[in-house]
Amino acid sequence: MKNRIAQVQELMKKELGNILFREMEMPEGAVVTITRVEAAPNLQQARVYISVVPDEKGKEVIKGLQQNIFDIQQQLNEKLAMRPVPKIRWIRETATAQAQHIEELLDKIKKQR
Repeated sequence: MKNRIAQVQELMKKELGNILFREMEMPEGAVVTITRVEAAPNLQQARVYISVVPDEKGKEVIKGLQQNIFDIQQQLNEKLAMRPVPKIRWIRETATAQAQHIEELLDKIKKQR
């Protein structure tokens, strides 16, 4: 069963990435990446973690995704040959922003030497 969940997660990540890349308009200068998908054991819901660069555009991106969640879910339902297709919940990946901040701090330290 764990293998099936992992397969569903990878498939959802791939298909949602394609949908976002082709169908969604992102704010000017924003780069959005799906970092991971965590499906519930019963495959009813899935948390889709996204990373947004620059970090300031994150709220705007999440708002746009939430406004279009019905259309995105419909497209995902068509692409995946399974029932039920997990319901999407967008979650902003904070680890990426934290890593970016740490990199910036390390660069500052290097320049000060």
